Amino acid sequence: MRGISRRGFGAAALGAASWLLGAGAGAGRGAPAGRELRGMWLATVANLDWPSRPGLDRATQQRELVGLLDAAVRRRLNAVFFQVRPTADALWPSPYEPWAQVLTGVQGRDPGWDPLDFAVREAHRRGLALHGWFNPYRIANHADPGRLVPGHPARRHPGWVVPYAGKLYYNPGLPEVRRFVQDAMLDAVRRYPLDGVHFDDYFYPYPVAGQGFGDDAAYEEYGGEFAGRGDWRRDNVNLLIREMHERLAGVGRQVPFGVSPFAVWRNSATDPHGSRTEAGVQAYDDLYADTRRWVREGWVDSIVPQVYWPLGFAAADYAELVAWWARTVAGTRVALYIGEALYKAGPSAQPAAWQDPAELSRHLTFAARHPQVAGHVYFSTKDVVKDPLGALARVVKDHYGGPARP
Repeated sequence: MRGISRRGFGAAALGAASWLLGAGAGAGRGAPAGRELRGMWLATVANLDWPSRPGLDRATQQRELVGLLDAAVRRRLNAVFFQVRPTADALWPSPYEPWAQVLTGVQGRDPGWDPLDFAVREAHRRGLALHGWFNPYRIANHADPGRLVPGHPARRHPGWVVPYAGKLYYNPGLPEVRRFVQDAMLDAVRRYPLDGVHFDDYFYPYPVAGQGFGDDAAYEEYGGEFAGRGDWRRDNVNLLIREMHERLAGVGRQVPFGVSPFAVWRNSATDPHGSRTEAGVQAYDDLYADTRRWVREGWVDSIVPQVYWPLGFAAADYAELVAWWARTVAGTRVALYIGEALYKAGPSAQPAAWQDPAELSRHLTFAARHPQVAGHVYFSTKDVVKDPLGALARVVKDHYGGPARP
């Protein structure tokens, strides 16, 4: 997901371009008639979309949140992916982790209300599905454990923590970490009527040249049966995905599970099963996320690849990636939704294709050729609201003539 700056807070969606060149039954066959997911990502990390700044009073925060949900309705969207665990903290009263800093400006400070409960109720009142969006392993967008609130799990268990590229992460190679982050996320699922659970694209962090991820001790303890560290790391992430899917099946109601990965699994030059792309980052090799396997094994109910490039882009053509993902989900029960880079439409720093308000509309026209595509999700909510180039308005005019059930 996109961050504040070019890579911002470790966010792949925006950073992906700079790296280049160096749910349900029958979902894999497309959505049933009259149904289509039209979603938006509502990011809270670093107050990207909401709240507009930390420390606002309860009434102002609620008014802002309702305004964003109303904007989704005006744009004829029907689903919101609400980031409720941005940095190993929570937008609900979690027994596992502290209150999120984005609310009050102080991690661990009770805001005096329950944002997740409010968001679910207000979304459902408007006919919007509300998916809880979780980041499993990111602890902080800085590298100082002393800045975490006293009693933070990362301070109680310093052996769980790996500093990397100026940030702090939980170590995916530790079984106790995997269990803890699952428990922390499942708490929200058990307490609120969420319409789904959603992970973004951050598993092992995006690689930074000249820096190694410090998991030597964990690899020495747990990696002996693997041919190499890469296979072990992929297995760690596979276990997170598979176990989360299995544990969601045990909560007593159906809760679809989805992931929005970096769109390039592998380039075809690396693997003949890969896409005809030339991406400098490959999810399988660099993030240790075997996204293709998750689909084929049925460990996810939906996949939302972040296809954040225009039609005809040489290194990663939107058309090639949508077609590749359509083939990947074909014959499975995994729903395919396409992540769309609404935030790129208009800024002068973006390539010429993004200066055309019709580019996103052409994306939906192309995707409609593939019956496996069951919807689209837009990043991010503030761009849904402002839509400076009119790109989303053009999508609504051309493709969203009436309401649709998610």
